[in-house]
Amino acid sequence: MKNNRFGSILFLVIILFFSSLPSGFAETVTVDSPTLNVRSGPGLTYPVVGQLLDKESLQILETEGDWLKIQFEQSEGWVAKWLTSSTDASEQPKEIVSQVDSLNIRSSPSVQSAVVGKMRAGTVATATGQEGDWISITYDGRDGWVFAEYVSEMKKTSFKQSDSEETVEQTTVAKEVTDPDKFTVAVETLNVRKKATQQSNKVTQIAKGESFTVIATDGNWVQIQLDKKKTGWVYSFHGHLSSKQPTSDTAVAEDQGIVTILTDGTNLRDQPSTSSPVVFRVNAGENYPIVSKQDDWYEISLPNGKQAFVAEWVVTTNDFSNTDSNESTETARVKGTLKGLTIVVDPGHGGHDRGTTGARGSIEKDLTLVTAELLATKLQNAGAEVILTRNSDTYVLLGARASIAQYHNADAFVSIHYDAHVDPSIAGFTSYYTRSEQQPLAEAINKGLASNISLRDRGAQFGDFHVLRENYRIGVLVELGYLSNYNEERQITTDRFREQATYGIYQGLLDYFN
Repeated sequence: MKNNRFGSILFLVIILFFSSLPSGFAETVTVDSPTLNVRSGPGLTYPVVGQLLDKESLQILETEGDWLKIQFEQSEGWVAKWLTSSTDASEQPKEIVSQVDSLNIRSSPSVQSAVVGKMRAGTVATATGQEGDWISITYDGRDGWVFAEYVSEMKKTSFKQSDSEETVEQTTVAKEVTDPDKFTVAVETLNVRKKATQQSNKVTQIAKGESFTVIATDGNWVQIQLDKKKTGWVYSFHGHLSSKQPTSDTAVAEDQGIVTILTDGTNLRDQPSTSSPVVFRVNAGENYPIVSKQDDWYEISLPNGKQAFVAEWVVTTNDFSNTDSNESTETARVKGTLKGLTIVVDPGHGGHDRGTTGARGSIEKDLTLVTAELLATKLQNAGAEVILTRNSDTYVLLGARASIAQYHNADAFVSIHYDAHVDPSIAGFTSYYTRSEQQPLAEAINKGLASNISLRDRGAQFGDFHVLRENYRIGVLVELGYLSNYNEERQITTDRFREQATYGIYQGLLDYFN
């Protein structure tokens, strides 16, 4: 009886011990940045309560979006998930995909260093390390550095249904065709490598239109027969796989090409419209055969036999057709209106990036969105084609925002923000430019604002902003007052102010183009 009682007590002690451990006990990550800020809450606007160093091991207590709650010293804190790496991750090098065209590869992690090469949107490189906001890569046999905002890590998994946790196993072009027989090159020149990795030695180069017998597939890589004795591996993104076997009713015509996803969490929709329901979400680097093209949307084929639509401004394509469907016809410019112009309006922040929080509790990401939507309406009424970089509370990478402007050959790019300062007495609006050719637009918009709103005019100033620096279109970043100033926040969060401010920006654009 005594032994049974002792055994029961021991059993209860064991249960209490394990139940007292924090949830996610076995789940740990390591810091993947030279320094990592620990914040009091899950967002960039929460105060920094400490710092961690590279390679430190962290135990996850809780997750909220892209933020991890961790044990920190004698308390708890939050860190950005994207600056950590899983301790269970494979030691094999990661592959990253460029989200923008003409991404500069630099000799060292600095914008002042020499450009040693460029990456096209959708091309893949091997990541070899990271230093702050820069990633060291090996690309086409050379080493260099790229800015982390403009690339995404390629995932091994495929798309997820938006309304369930069901994950479909890896989807690649190699898997879209059952037992592929032929690989046809779709780019001007394509490197053939000894092994299925970007770090492997280059065997030779092959040219557009050449076809080769497929020996095997390995994820996104295809092994081809070069001649009677020689074989090599090529990346499946840059060609088309075909089979002699009969195809199903959902088979894709061979001349339609493929799309490559540029951003993690890209929405696939039921119909070609941003208002259509999201049926899947997919990650950067994944690629899908094109079924058809409808205006600014691609209908694509999924591995489960279904079709979905993806917006053309969030993908890059290998289009094998000879059609001129991608050639746009320019609308004649009409003086006194904005007809014939394409303007990209960028509501700053979004998703996990709240922006600044005002003295009275206003959240910048919410204000920028409603302001941008009001501005878009005015510009559309004046005849402009307007593209919003986001139309909901979602996070869009800085590189993707610039890429949207470049993809649409925008005549102007306007990024909307609200400011903050540690000194609560600072007030006023500012129009920023980064490159000299952007200055006239910044001055015109600043003049339009000054004639319509009563805030202090801080003028058109130089500012080193990613969305302007890496944007080849004419752009401006507007800070519409300080949320950190209690009285100014009360004024700039009203409908009346937004109406006046957006009219001022519209007037500035009109004056600039006239």
